[in-house]
Amino acid sequence: MKKIVLSAFLIIILSVTQTVSAQYRDIIVHDPVMIEHDGMYYIFNTDFGLKMWSSPDLDNWTDEGAIFPEAPEWTFDVNPDFKNHMWAPDITYHNGKFYLFYSVSAFGRNTSAIAVATNTTLDTDSPDYKWVDHGPVIRSVPGRDMWNAIDPNLAFDDEGHPWLTFGSFWMGIKIVRLDDSLTKVYEPQTWRTIAARHRDWKVDERDAGDAANPELNYAELYSEDQLEANQTMQNGAIEAPFIFKKNGYYYLLFSWDRCCKGLESSYKTVVGRAKNVMGPYVDKAGNKLIHGGGTVIASETDRWAAVGHPAAYTFDGVDFLVAHAYDKNDDGKPKLILAEITWDENGWPSVELN
Repeated sequence: MKKIVLSAFLIIILSVTQTVSAQYRDIIVHDPVMIEHDGMYYIFNTDFGLKMWSSPDLDNWTDEGAIFPEAPEWTFDVNPDFKNHMWAPDITYHNGKFYLFYSVSAFGRNTSAIAVATNTTLDTDSPDYKWVDHGPVIRSVPGRDMWNAIDPNLAFDDEGHPWLTFGSFWMGIKIVRLDDSLTKVYEPQTWRTIAARHRDWKVDERDAGDAANPELNYAELYSEDQLEANQTMQNGAIEAPFIFKKNGYYYLLFSWDRCCKGLESSYKTVVGRAKNVMGPYVDKAGNKLIHGGGTVIASETDRWAAVGHPAAYTFDGVDFLVAHAYDKNDDGKPKLILAEITWDENGWPSVELN
């Protein structure tokens, strides 16, 4: 009897250990997205020329190198000082092709563009493996646009129409319909803001990325009521949208607050939902996302300084949150988060990170 009890205890301990370790992978990635195809899993993430990883089991990952060893010529029209550091990719398989959206920008400014490249295979050993770049799909220009063309995510509505959601700081998260080629905006153009946060309008529009500077004294800029409505002392920080369809809803995941500062990062993963891809999106309490609403589902823990740039996927019947988090046990390096999403009786997601 004692042996049976001990065995059961060891099984429980082992199970818990596996659950904890399964929530992250010890690879350094920033802004990860994933896709499964023909029994293989692939990650794409921010890096010089972007980076792709492959795995047969979600546990053991192989670095497949850069997508763009050299920057496409058009990128220098967007940013003459571009050093081929490409941001925030998004990957979709559609009509026999892989569509890889990605961002070209200058940090803290909306001198930005979202472009797309296609490939017929992700197998780097295949003779057909070749990325074809189609150039910019949308572009934001300082002094002209009050939005930032980075952090793309492609989603399809119930009628099969493609929509690109994107955005960082400025006027928040936008969405625009694409044409069926997925390489340009559909005409007549349909644009909408679907999530936003209050920001310091004293900051020049060309530098709106500075609106969330934690060194600013927001107590001097806003009344107590305004600060409460703002929901943050890191004013205006919203980015990295991702739309996940489930049970008749479009769930919009996105990030609040600061990334890219290692242990000083304050990223949070936030969610809202809508019945229509264009919104209106609301949080769990019914607050509209365009008015600063949002329900936080992942943030700082004992292990992680911040959790953000979210994506969501269903693999083998299980829904997963994919994100990066800054590891307190490893000098704040960004690690891959792969955590199961659970849903309450009202269809709202939650994630437990250890």
